Amino acid sequence: MGTGKILVGVLAGVAAGALMGILFAPDRGSETRKKVVEKGKDLVGEVEETLKGFMTEVTQKFESAIKNAKEMVEKEPQEVHIDG
Repeated sequence: MGTGKILVGVLAGVAAGALMGILFAPDRGSETRKKVVEKGKDLVGEVEETLKGFMTEVTQKFESAIKNAKEMVEKEPQEVHIDG
């Protein structure tokens, strides 16, 4: 299973747990709505941070792959065959 799928699963579980906790709390409707909005903002912030970290990791791996490819090209002598 990929890291992305695990990450999405964990975030979905956290969001569902927080929402269920808020919805079953014995508060008035206006208080519950405020809590839902606050938790939503918190969750968006967490998702943004997680995605930034994931994108940084992907970018680093991509840049490393490009660097390795360039090094391989520079090491190997280029042979050109012209048939004709």
